[in-house]
Amino acid sequence: MGVQKNCQGIPRRDCLKFGLGGLFGTSLVDILRMRGVSAEATRSIAPQATSCILIWQDGGPTHYEMFDPKPNAPVEIRGQFQPISTALPGVQFSEHMAKLAAMNDRFSLIRSIRHNQGNHGAGNHYMMTGAPPRIPVGCGAFVSFHPSLGSVAAKELGRSDGLPPYFSLARMSRSGGPNFLGAKYAPFVVADDPNSTSFRVRDVALPSGLTLDTFQHRTDLRQLVDTLPRIDEAAAADPVLALDDFYEQGHSLITSPAAQAAFNIHEESDAVRDAYVRDSFGQRCLFARRLVEAGVPFTTVYEGGWDHHVDIYPKCRTRLPSWDQSVAALINDLDERGMLDTTLVLALGEFGRTPKVNTRGGRDHWSNAMSVLIAGGGTPAGVVVGATDKNGYSAVERVLSPENFASTVYTKLGINPDSIYYTPQGRPTHLVSDPTPIDELLG
Repeated sequence: MGVQKNCQGIPRRDCLKFGLGGLFGTSLVDILRMRGVSAEATRSIAPQATSCILIWQDGGPTHYEMFDPKPNAPVEIRGQFQPISTALPGVQFSEHMAKLAAMNDRFSLIRSIRHNQGNHGAGNHYMMTGAPPRIPVGCGAFVSFHPSLGSVAAKELGRSDGLPPYFSLARMSRSGGPNFLGAKYAPFVVADDPNSTSFRVRDVALPSGLTLDTFQHRTDLRQLVDTLPRIDEAAAADPVLALDDFYEQGHSLITSPAAQAAFNIHEESDAVRDAYVRDSFGQRCLFARRLVEAGVPFTTVYEGGWDHHVDIYPKCRTRLPSWDQSVAALINDLDERGMLDTTLVLALGEFGRTPKVNTRGGRDHWSNAMSVLIAGGGTPAGVVVGATDKNGYSAVERVLSPENFASTVYTKLGINPDSIYYTPQGRPTHLVSDPTPIDELLG
């Protein structure tokens, strides 16, 4: 898969930015005490899910051509695709979402999230963190003013059996980093394509000619001679500490049988791999399921190419059926393996698309309406939360915000959205400014 670009023509890159603030005059004892209180509050909610797979549709997926068609709207709004019935009476999807339509009684939808950040950089940050950007940002910007959902989950839920707690498949979203939490809570990015016959996660295998015993001896030797002074043991931006975190992570991956087994997607049967669709996105969904089996708390499956300003119909006609099959296969597979009850599955992007089709046959950015798929993790099945107006212009019923969405994800993972974090300098930061989850989805 080539590098995906949005309307600004800027390629996405794995990028990590740390936010540093200051609350000077606070003693170390006060900071540690505040952090202890915050940590206790953060873990005070019983979890419904132990892991999360976030399918990120970068660019802004169309709600009209997917989960919220408007067949009675004027032709320039309703578009070319026909609506189809779903397993829920009275609920319709687009014609190219047939597999998910047939099982709509096994997952839920949110149709009423809206916000005011109508460019990629700001919208991505808002939906990925639950916090609006602090300053205006450009459409192609990589911004990090707040820890992402995945980084917070990594911090609170920890790692399992040598595996990092947070993976991002293909690349990291522009706002998917840890901000002040530090490099150890950044995602482990697997850029390799699991659809390739030669798929192999780079840098997690021993170099040729080096045995495990020799490798372990060299690791012990490194620890013995490593006397580099540390700038500040609490500083998230200390590059030496970040390097240590990455080294420890790499060592754990190389020496962990669970990690090596999780990465071996070639163990899957042809039938399972075919069900997920033999393309990069489908096989990354399958890889995400294997990571959940290995105990990874949070995995982002990143997929670009949803910024359909031009030729939305031929592009969606090609892309949607396979995307539909891959996501349906993931939900089915998790369910059949008894994992869906404890695995939260989300599919969304930064916003929806404009009501009127433009002169280039596409739809532009539109943050007043969007659709979000949510399955598993104790989510009641067959619930449709909220609604847009008759032409899909705006959420009008049970209007929700990105803060409500983030609070729901945190609550399901047993993380208190009403907790306060503290930067290394002691500045207090609310995890979510409005910690109200979506009650209909909590079960």
